[in-house]
Formats: sequence, C-alpha cells, structure tokens
Amino acid sequence: MANLATSDRDLASINEARTLAGRAKKTQATLAEFSQEQIDAIVDAMAAAATEHAEASAQAAVDETGYGVVADKVQKNLFASQEIYRFIQPLKTVGVLRRDEARKVVEIAEPFGVVAAVIPSTNPTSTTIYKALIAIKARCPIVLSPHPAATRCITHMANILIEASTKAGAPEGAIGVMQDVTLKGTQELMRHPDVAIILATGGMGLVRSAYSAGKPAYGVGPGNAPAYIERSADVPKAVRDIMIGKTFDNGVLCSSENSVITDEAVVDQVRREFRANGAYFLTANEIDAVGKILVSPQRLPNPKLVGKSAAIIAQAASVDVPLDTRVLIAELTGVGRDYPLSIEKLCPVLSFYVVQDWQEGCERCKQILRYGGMGHTMSIHSKNEEVILEFGLKKPAFRIVVNTPTTHGSIGLTTGLTPAMTLGCGGYGGNITSDNISPLHLLNIKRLAYELKPAKPHLALRTTKPQMLPRVHPSANSAGLAAGTLKRQVDQFLSTRGFHAEISPHSGPGNPPPVVTQDESAVASFVCEDDVRQAHQDGRHIRIDDDTILTPSARDYGEAHDIFIHSSWRD
Repeated sequence: MANLATSDRDLASINEARTLAGRAKKTQATLAEFSQEQIDAIVDAMAAAATEHAEASAQAAVDETGYGVVADKVQKNLFASQEIYRFIQPLKTVGVLRRDEARKVVEIAEPFGVVAAVIPSTNPTSTTIYKALIAIKARCPIVLSPHPAATRCITHMANILIEASTKAGAPEGAIGVMQDVTLKGTQELMRHPDVAIILATGGMGLVRSAYSAGKPAYGVGPGNAPAYIERSADVPKAVRDIMIGKTFDNGVLCSSENSVITDEAVVDQVRREFRANGAYFLTANEIDAVGKILVSPQRLPNPKLVGKSAAIIAQAASVDVPLDTRVLIAELTGVGRDYPLSIEKLCPVLSFYVVQDWQEGCERCKQILRYGGMGHTMSIHSKNEEVILEFGLKKPAFRIVVNTPTTHGSIGLTTGLTPAMTLGCGGYGGNITSDNISPLHLLNIKRLAYELKPAKPHLALRTTKPQMLPRVHPSANSAGLAAGTLKRQVDQFLSTRGFHAEISPHSGPGNPPPVVTQDESAVASFVCEDDVRQAHQDGRHIRIDDDTILTPSARDYGEAHDIFIHSSWRD
C-alpha cells in the first residue's frame, strides 16, 4: 500500500505541475503586454505585502522546518521585500532599454517566459519573495515548487503575493504554487514544455536535475566558503564579522563561513578573539564526536542538525560547552574525506587552519573551495591591497568579499554586489553565470541594428562581364535520351547507392516494372533520411562503414530503429 500511495502522490504532483505550467503559459502573452508602470505597480504591491508579513512568515518557517533563528529570518524576509525591491524598482524591464546612437543599435526587452522556481527549506519565505519579485519585474509568470519540508510556510507566503499582485492588476495565474510536492512532480515542472527557464536553489541533486531538464537554468548548490585572516587584518573586527556571518540564521545560507584560515603570526590573537566572542575550540576527541553526528557517511550535513544552535549540536555529540557558546571550532590539518568537518556544515561549526603566510593561505582556500564550494564565495580580512588583489586574481570563487561577513557580503547586504538570494557559481561550479541573479537574467534582449556602411558587391562581379551560357535550340527531329541509355544511367547511379534491379524472367509488355531492392551486402556510400525510412518500412538493414556519408537525421532515425549494419561490427 505504501508504494501505491507514493505512486498516487507522484501522479497528483505531476498533474498539478502540468496544470500550473499550462495556466502560467496562458498568462504569459497578457503579462508581456503590460507597461512598465503596470508592472511596477504590481511589484510595489507584492513587496509591501511581503514586508507586512515578514515577522509572521519567519516564525512560520522556523516552526515548520526547525531551521534557523526567527529574528534572522525576519531580516532575510525584509532583505528580499525591501533591499532587493529597492534595487529592482528603478530597473527598466519593458520596451526600449538602451539606444546606442554611435553604433545605431536599439535594445528591446523581451521576457524569457514561464519560470519554474524551486524553493529551499533553509531560506523558504525569503527566497519565495525574492524569486516572485524578480520574475514579475521581468514580466515572467512563475510557478513555485516548495521543498516538501517547508510547503506550508512557502505556500502561505506565495498566497500573500498572489493576492497582492492580483489586486494590483496581475492576470490570474501569473504566480502559481504547487501544493502536492514530490520529486517527480518538481521534475515534471522543470521539464514541462510550457516552462522557459528554471531558478533552482537547493542541494546538488536538485541543481543537477535542473540543468538536465533540457532548458536554460540558474542553479545554485553548496558554498563551503573559507574566510582568510591575513596578518595585517583588523583581527577583532575580522573575528566579529566571521562570528556574525556564521551565526546568522544558524549558518543555513550557502554563503556562510565554513572555515577560518589564519596566518600563524596572528593566530594567538585570533584564538583569544574567538573565545571572547563565544566560540568553543573542540579537542581532538570532541572533533571526532561532532564529525560523526554532524556529517553522514556520504559526506553530507545531517539534516537533523542543519540550522541548529551550537549548544544543541554539542549536546547531540555529548560535548560539554559553556552556556554562552555560539560557535564550535574544529582545528584541522587537512581537507577532504578524512576530515569530515571540512565540508559545508549549514550550522554554527567552523573548521580552523593555521598557515605560514598568504601564499599558503591561498592554497588552503583553494583546497576548501574544491571540496564543495567551487565558484561560490569566500572572504579575506586584510589591509594589504596587494594580497587582496592576489586573492581576487587566483581564487576559484566569484564572490570574494573583503573585510565583511561572507553571509552578508555575498548577497549584497553589506557590499555593492547586486542584492540577490540566488548566487551563480559560473564555470567553476557548473553554472551558466557567475552573477547574482536579478530580473535582467530573466530577459532576452532584441536588437534593432541599422546599417552603418553600405554593403559592396564582390569585386569580381563589378569588373568582369557575366558569361552567358550558350543557348540551345532543340532540333525538331530530336527524340531526347534513348530509353536504354537512360535505364543504364539510372541503374549505374542506383548501384552506387547499394541497389540493384530484380528482373522477373517473365517481364515484358504488360508486366510490372522491375523492383529495385538494396543489397545488404553492399556498403552504401551515402544515406539520407528517406533511405533509412524506406529501409525501416521494408524491414531491411543498410550496411555502412567509416566512409559512408550519413545525414544527421538519417543517423538519428537509423540508430533509433537499429537499421545500420556497420562493416566493422558484424562482418
């Protein structure tokens, strides 16, 4: 019965995904015709409604998922409904975006189409606000697929945004949210032909699924951000920033600090400052105990401890810590499978490394990023501009924030980066972009390009008189090509294609013409799609070799129906 119930849920989820995608597609043409003023009025109303419900939805998110801190989730909700809103509000996303008078090019905004948005359980309501705002700002209908562990709070926030947008003039179906959520339903949504683009935030499995859906996708996976404290740093501020970033919402943002790398020259001061700010340095035995309960054999964070406080994690590992402990720190000597706490941890636990200088620190940061954070985020705390620039030039991360928490700096809360909650990891992380995702990523740009210089005819055509073909005057007595000659030429051509004529011994006047068949022992020199379809219809094969020319459509059809016999396969 359990398998049947699961199957029924999947079917319901798949059907809902199809219905919502179809409804959004019908809305697309209407939304695309809205003026900038109409779109901005809808976005204004959505942002205001989300702000009004920021506190209640934060509490609902913690109650449902058990992840994070209510006050921090309130700040994330407000970041989406106010900071991101303020950034996108003046953006022009309708009509003519730019005119380049010198190059005589006019750029025109074109909405991408229906957006499939996968919402994570770690940042459920804030990501819902963010993705809905940037989609509608780009005139793209959006269908939200909640994480199953956060369906209620995501659905509640989505309904708030739907009501606000509809009252402001948005067409019905512009925002949709799945209620029956399963993995197969989410996959159906992402693959649905009415969906034009995917915004996926979650684990690597989900992101890979998004990228394999056969359409453009912005997907973001793990972060594992290192924070380097260089010897010239303002150590007290650096430590405070790292503690702020790591404890924010109990470390569930993928850009939160996961490791500290510090120069040996300042390590004693760094340790003192961490202890003064509520960090507890684990012993070797305690590191082993925490690693066993926090990291699975598959080297993934234990979902039961994601977003939990340092005190709860210590208790689960039977480690006694002071009551005011905010972060657990594990001093490690390496990175990789033999060091479980060197991965992304999604909770207030930091790995800690000591290096001789910035060159060694640079290499250690690379190792950490390669172990699950390629292309994402890191921070450097330093006053040495040359070292800072070297980190910018050499690190495989696309957000290298300077003298600020990685959590806050990467999303544009404390830096000048585009405020966003989906952060591209570029080629390093297998993503299509390294940008912070904004409404502009949901637009295609049409271009009017005027002639700058006239096209010139080819020189040979301008200097050479055209040669006329001799005119042939048919003779009145001409009877054309003799039938026998024509037959021989046709037979000769067919023989080069692997065909021969089967002549009935009784052929003659009144009998059917010869039947042309293919000799399967002959290697075809050229095969087109019609040849393959005819062979399939006749129930025969076509022999080819490495010199046979196959059209692409012939190859696809032939391989799909097992038509070809390759001389090197079956001789």
